[in-house]
Amino acid sequence: MTQTPEARPRAGRLPRTARRAQLLDVALDVFVEQGYHAASMDEIAERAGVSKPVLYQHFPGKLDLYTALVSTAVDTVIEGVRDALASTQDNSERVQATMRLWYDCVADQEKAFRLVFESDLTSDPEVSELVDRVTAESAAAIAEVIVGDTGLSRGAAELLAAGLVGMGHVGARAWLSGASGLTRDDAVTLASTLAWRGIGGFPKPTNEGDE
Repeated sequence: MTQTPEARPRAGRLPRTARRAQLLDVALDVFVEQGYHAASMDEIAERAGVSKPVLYQHFPGKLDLYTALVSTAVDTVIEGVRDALASTQDNSERVQATMRLWYDCVADQEKAFRLVFESDLTSDPEVSELVDRVTAESAAAIAEVIVGDTGLSRGAAELLAAGLVGMGHVGARAWLSGASGLTRDDAVTLASTLAWRGIGGFPKPTNEGDE
């Protein structure tokens, strides 16, 4: 007989923001375990210990709940990339900080990260747009640094930045499988070294008159 996760006891009254956060946390577990199509609002409400009317007060439908989770995860990743780039003025350290961000996202926020990069609902335009935004805005932030430090055109910088973003999240997901046997620190160092040896080959522009 297949066992299902036990429902949480019926929850007492919570402030609206706290209840919303609780519902998102429970829904994340359900969506990751079952995928969007198999997940049900009934199960989410049951696990959260609330009635379906309470759940629908916060989220009018399953798609609204799902997109709220994806949107939060996307914002977290983009903000993390920006923070990593702003954490230092040393470009080799910037590369390492940004690569670490992707590996930390995978290791520490695996569930939310999977909704962004392994969604089974990318056929929905709103979800697809959110997934595209995490790559586009992360690459745009990195491209700003590349333009300023290399003098490359915006188009060239954006292409390089997109490659770095792909290297980050694709490599991190491959590492998560455990096949490499590497620790997170070793994987970050390896990926950062590869990325820096590539992007570091583009020289900084010099001012006229500099020797």
